[in-house]
Amino acid sequence: MMPTYRTVACPGNSSGVIKFTNCLLVKGDSLVDGDLWVSSMTGKILNGQEILYEHRTAPEKIVNLGGRILSPGLIDTQLNGAYGFDFSVIPEEATAAYGKGVLRVNRSLVATGVTSYLPTLTSQPPEVYQIALPFLGPSGNARDASYGSESLGAHCEGPFLNPTKNGIHNASVLQEPINGLSDLANCYGPTNLQTPSPIKLITLAPELPGALSSIQALTANGIHVSIGHSEASYEEAKAGVKAGASMITHLFNAMRPLHHRNPGIFGLLGTASHSIRKPYFGIIADGIHLHPTSIKIAWNAHPDGLILVTDAMRLAGMPDGTYDWTNGSRIIKNGALLTLEENGKIAGSSIQLVDCVTNFLNWTGASVPEALKAVTETPAKMLGLQDVKGTLNEGADADMVVLDLQEAVGGEKKLVVDEVWKFGVKVFDRI
Repeated sequence: MMPTYRTVACPGNSSGVIKFTNCLLVKGDSLVDGDLWVSSMTGKILNGQEILYEHRTAPEKIVNLGGRILSPGLIDTQLNGAYGFDFSVIPEEATAAYGKGVLRVNRSLVATGVTSYLPTLTSQPPEVYQIALPFLGPSGNARDASYGSESLGAHCEGPFLNPTKNGIHNASVLQEPINGLSDLANCYGPTNLQTPSPIKLITLAPELPGALSSIQALTANGIHVSIGHSEASYEEAKAGVKAGASMITHLFNAMRPLHHRNPGIFGLLGTASHSIRKPYFGIIADGIHLHPTSIKIAWNAHPDGLILVTDAMRLAGMPDGTYDWTNGSRIIKNGALLTLEENGKIAGSSIQLVDCVTNFLNWTGASVPEALKAVTETPAKMLGLQDVKGTLNEGADADMVVLDLQEAVGGEKKLVVDEVWKFGVKVFDRI
């Protein structure tokens, strides 16, 4: 029988203040016994001592979590779609249908513990970006928990990629940014590169003509750049980081493999220099894209840079079967495994982010807070949002997930999402 946990309402109190008690708070690399105070009015995390002793405000509700884990909401920086909706496909009937599809994803996704994410567009013709991007910009200004998971801005994975490492991307639409920012503006739309931009992150190959000047211009405009789908040597990858790239898209996948004479993009994790920072890097821990030992090696090389991502496609949350894809191909879904029908290539993933955390936990020997850091604190830092997302510190958004840590026979652990809170409002309850 599943245990029950108490939420106590205080009659006559409409302060909007909620106190979480009897919980394990994720704080840095530790789980800390403590209480957390939040406001459902402002959607922010509060200073409990100040509220209680200075303002003498009693909580409107007291939520007893029964010793469960209270973590910041999970952040997925690479989600291509889910629940039958693909961010890279514009419905023929009307763009209004696209907006409804995005909202459907948001409301379904939040139940998995993902409170914020980057909706990701794969390589497409310019008209797709120019129609889709206005729908995918940061949605936090609305601060409405009923909308579900929140976009932090779009991730454009392409089309400025190396055609020899295109993976599932349609090679016929790939481009080279020969003229730098003007070519990117022609592709994504000039207004979509202006501040504030709906784009938060762009993946490109740094060895392409014009790529380095593009990276410099994008970062100057406040858009983060990630290296991916690339044949870059170590030297070319290092030049990309010097130009301003701060991330590697799905490390190991769609890039030149590690070689002892030239470590390629992976070599950036071993860089030790005052003039260059080690980049953050995405890892798909679905048991398909990477061997568990490869993940452990990368984590040990740069533990503060690892970001777990799903790279999930629109088939996430859908039944197994064969489905049409955007470039005329067909994708076979078998559990979390997605492959192209014509050649068996891996075609993204359909795993949930909390399951990536569980896999990482069991494969690496990381502690629970270390594993959760890879989907909370670290992606927030990569995006420059460390004071707002991915933390339970005072003043941050009250985006939280209640997790039950289960242990199976044999010692394997599993994290299960019990509750999700968005802006201080409960939006999902498994019990």
